[in-house]
Amino acid sequence: MTDSHDSAADLYPADRIAKACEAAADAGLDALLVSPGADLRYLTGYQALPLERLTCLVCPADGDPVLVVPALEKAAAEASPVGGLGIEIIGWAETEDPYALVADRLPVGSKRIAVDNHMWAEKVLAFRAALPHAEQGLAGDVLRELRMRKSPAEVAALRRAGAAIDRVHRRIGEWLVPGRTEREVARDIAEAIIEAGHATCDFVIVAAGPDGASPHHEVSDRVIRTGDPVVVDIGGTTADGYCSDSTRTYAVGEPHPEFRELYAVLQRAQQAQTEAVRPRLTAQELDAIGRDIIEAAGYGEHFVHRTGHGIGLETHEEPYIVAGSERPLEPGMAFSIEPGIYLPGRFGARIEDIVVVTEPGGERLNVTGRDLVVLPG
Repeated sequence: MTDSHDSAADLYPADRIAKACEAAADAGLDALLVSPGADLRYLTGYQALPLERLTCLVCPADGDPVLVVPALEKAAAEASPVGGLGIEIIGWAETEDPYALVADRLPVGSKRIAVDNHMWAEKVLAFRAALPHAEQGLAGDVLRELRMRKSPAEVAALRRAGAAIDRVHRRIGEWLVPGRTEREVARDIAEAIIEAGHATCDFVIVAAGPDGASPHHEVSDRVIRTGDPVVVDIGGTTADGYCSDSTRTYAVGEPHPEFRELYAVLQRAQQAQTEAVRPRLTAQELDAIGRDIIEAAGYGEHFVHRTGHGIGLETHEEPYIVAGSERPLEPGMAFSIEPGIYLPGRFGARIEDIVVVTEPGGERLNVTGRDLVVLPG
């Protein structure tokens, strides 16, 4: 769903393909070839099915873009936002070679093309055979620079997604009780993610007690016990196509005193990072702000992952908030801030908010409290 002021045309404006073609030319490429996935949806609004049959948007550096689709998918493509963009949609029949069809629509003598980063290997190899004299690269090197800076309509979509996942976190106490398994709790949360306004539930992490020391724990049949800290990391995708992702750590009954000490350090680090967000701060500087606090408290070796990842049409995309990245933050960039501390065999904790960079600083899109929530044990 979109707000009245955020139509499909706002989220997927018609000039994106032209900008992609211009960016390809600036990068010295003859064309971008984009198959179903987040890049295609970003450029056209078309959420194409990822089939063995080729669907491919051709963005030439010189010439008119064209969308090549299986004939049986042409009606669906025309009914999607791409139908209003004014580009040619070509349906190919079952007996035709779509790779040769795409090759014929490329600028004459094309020497450098780029395929989207998630194109299936069989399709990449088919294009290599159809274009034996063209060097292949990654379209992501061009498209990520467009996708990283969210428009106001995209920020609004992320804000709606954040509000939807916040509604789920506010209900965790309904399901997280002693005697239930992680899997049972996760099943309830998955249903609530859809009820809260998402089109799909993308992931549910419920990691109790020692399982919380594994950042990407898969839910298990472990029974939740009184005194367990529980990491709950959840997210989904809205009908707009934009993603949510938020982590809170709970305790079922009073946790071990050391866990409270650990959590206080983590909360201080995460708060310092969210408050520090501003344009021109580099990704590695933001990472260091929280990492230094955690290291000073003696938990440095137990913060085992980057501070965060970009989010938009994908849960994980550029920019990445990690040591070694000198990328300056810019208005419109949206990413997670999610430091964590993990003590193997004992427990772990993580706090995660989505933040968007604004001209004066940053806006936190998840607004539920970050204090440790102690549920009845």
